[in-house]
Amino acid sequence: MTQLKNLINADGILELTPQIKKFLNQTRNALNGAEKRLFMARTVDLLGKGGQRQAERELGWNRKLIRKGFKKMRTGIVCIDNFQSRGRQPTEHHLPNFLADITEIVKPFCQTDPTFISTNLYSPITAAEVRTRLIEQKGYLDEQLPTRRTISTKLDDLNFKLRKVAKCKPKKKIPETDAIFKNLHHVNKVADEMQGVLRLSIDTKATIDIGPFSRNGRCRTNNKSCDHDFEPEYHLKTFGIHLPEPDENYFFFTLSNVTADFMIDCLEDIWPELQQRFNPHTIVINGDNGPENNSHRRQFINRLVGFALSKQVSVELAYYPPYHSKYNPIERVWGVLENHWNGEILDSIEKTIGFAKTMKWNGKNPIVK
Repeated sequence: MTQLKNLINADGILELTPQIKKFLNQTRNALNGAEKRLFMARTVDLLGKGGQRQAERELGWNRKLIRKGFKKMRTGIVCIDNFQSRGRQPTEHHLPNFLADITEIVKPFCQTDPTFISTNLYSPITAAEVRTRLIEQKGYLDEQLPTRRTISTKLDDLNFKLRKVAKCKPKKKIPETDAIFKNLHHVNKVADEMQGVLRLSIDTKATIDIGPFSRNGRCRTNNKSCDHDFEPEYHLKTFGIHLPEPDENYFFFTLSNVTADFMIDCLEDIWPELQQRFNPHTIVINGDNGPENNSHRRQFINRLVGFALSKQVSVELAYYPPYHSKYNPIERVWGVLENHWNGEILDSIEKTIGFAKTMKWNGKNPIVK
């Protein structure tokens, strides 16, 4: 401090030259605790009015520490540092093998991210289960271990994200799928070329909520839609039958569920017209193996056998492979229907059916019932 007093100018103010700044910070860093704060306070006192702000701006000193130093200068009371009371040491400080034991327990059950978006490891083992296994397998005492929440934090730090492991994406390009497609293409080609064989593509459309909803689209009229999709007035289901060769479509709307009985009822409804026009002895039905029309659905097969016997016609089922229903021809028809009424608010059943009737598929309107 004596050397600093020799650097005070005629006005009694200490000038902070680059050399002085370097000297002050070196001296400050060499001190600890109360002595450091006292040195900072005495130095600021030599800077005169506004010294605290100047020291913070030019020396990077903390003004709270400077004020503590001034308190000691005025009162002589020394603030004793007690850094140990700031918090406890981490668990691994008391249990050196803690993290290694957690890794040894969790790692065998880990699985990489199924989407390959992140490099995190996922495991179905919960933090509570990890704590139990540390006691049973590693010999820890219950009072030694931290809480479940702390173990969960340590698992996150180790890059083990404890959540339900997502199902892996199915492999679509496999030999079995190629074989199904090869057979399917052969069956469809024969059906389209052979006289007396009629091919049908059947499928259900996603449920249509009737009400003032935008359906994630932009309304083309001035009608206002709800900002949220509240409870709709009706849930309208749609079942479709597409004839690929003549490019014709039949739509059936219902407020009930599209069950196996409903599908066969729709087929029986249009059968007189199909029989009169095409006089088929065999029909080939393309489906997506859904829950109501797959070959294991007893009611569907029962009704289909009854239909074949009563109409004196052969029925052949040709399903698309799992996860490949988008190749079913009628799926493209649903896409055209969505584009046709996209931007309109389907707030009534009549309006919905009216839009369906005006849709065109290769220049032809569907038959809607």
